[in-house]
Amino acid sequence: MTAPAPVSLHAAGSLRAALLDIADAFQSETGVPVSLQFGASGLLKDRLVRGEAGEVFASANLEHPQALARAGLAGPAVLFARNELCAFLRPGLVATAATLLDLMLDPKVRLGTSSPKADPSGDYAFAVFARAEALKPGAKAALEAKALKLTGGPECTPAPDGLNVYGHKLASGEADIFLAYCTNAQPLANEQPGIAMLRLPDQLAVGADYGLTVLNKASPGGYRLAMFILSPQGQSFLARHGFLAPGLPRAG
Repeated sequence: MTAPAPVSLHAAGSLRAALLDIADAFQSETGVPVSLQFGASGLLKDRLVRGEAGEVFASANLEHPQALARAGLAGPAVLFARNELCAFLRPGLVATAATLLDLMLDPKVRLGTSSPKADPSGDYAFAVFARAEALKPGAKAALEAKALKLTGGPECTPAPDGLNVYGHKLASGEADIFLAYCTNAQPLANEQPGIAMLRLPDQLAVGADYGLTVLNKASPGGYRLAMFILSPQGQSFLARHGFLAPGLPRAG
């Protein structure tokens, strides 16, 4: 009896830890292995549009899987997880929700983001800048001009294997503040306990809706994997890794 072919899953890098657990559980339950490719969602989408073979696409936004659907390459995009943006501060840098915007605007403070368009995290960071305009006129242009796009783009230098990229950028001195997903909190606490996480004040807060789609040429295993991710079992893994999992039953 031949072993089943692996199911191909392209996924946002922020999902790595959760989807590795999900893939292991899926293989244990079904006997079907999963081949995972992680990266910036926009770059993964472009690769799939250009014809790279894939079956399931888990993106850090809804727009990229919706683009595949509009191109006739995939089925509908389904919301499967939520995240939000937080500010991570290098050791020794102190801020509160009330002082964060002024600190981000300080010309001496290096502000790191991911690359917009290539990586939804960068798009969400620039949405924070747009919200800042209502608090301080001119803030949007100033933040966009000073933002250092340090991750997510094809030209960005990755972190050494095994290290959280945002923690690496802060520890190396490339950034003093990095706007990144709040789900980085636990990995950063494990690797770099001196890095502080600050939730954005309500006036700046930006949420992230994650979208899942199945490519048209997917095997039955691909559809099965997508359903597993959407199931309460798959959703519980996402919740354990800090995501808001919309597929979990309400408590009580």
